[in-house]
Amino acid sequence: MAAASPPSPAGRFERRWTLREEREAIESLQADVCAALHGAGFPEASVFAVRLALEEALVNGFRHGNRGDAAKSVKVWCAIEGGRVELEVEDEGEGFDPASVPDPTAEENIEIPSGRGIMLMRAYMSEVEFLPPGNRLRIVYVMPAPGAPAA
Repeated sequence: MAAASPPSPAGRFERRWTLREEREAIESLQADVCAALHGAGFPEASVFAVRLALEEALVNGFRHGNRGDAAKSVKVWCAIEGGRVELEVEDEGEGFDPASVPDPTAEENIEIPSGRGIMLMRAYMSEVEFLPPGNRLRIVYVMPAPGAPAA
């Protein structure tokens, strides 16, 4: 499930995982990331934002990227340091063009479930980037300054 990472400098969390679509492994990854965020002093609203975006990225990787193929995995890399969390989620699919995903807020798409995960990631994260060929996602969350609203 999780690949051991070399020791990190104090105050930095960095870890890699290779997951199959198994609920226990996915929940363990999410719990590890949330615990690291709490340990780094992220407020609950920030932890919620990162967890939601990570869950959407994983669902998209397994469902759309790997097309539900149980033989395929999703790789996740996470680094947390200094009020910033960066995640990369890579599936074994061929990739896609994110511009081809219909806008879920457009009236003609309200009934279509496609695109809501990407919309949520963009709403909650500071940066969302699909790396070519479109099977690797990089999301970044920067903790708001004290007194500023989260996400």
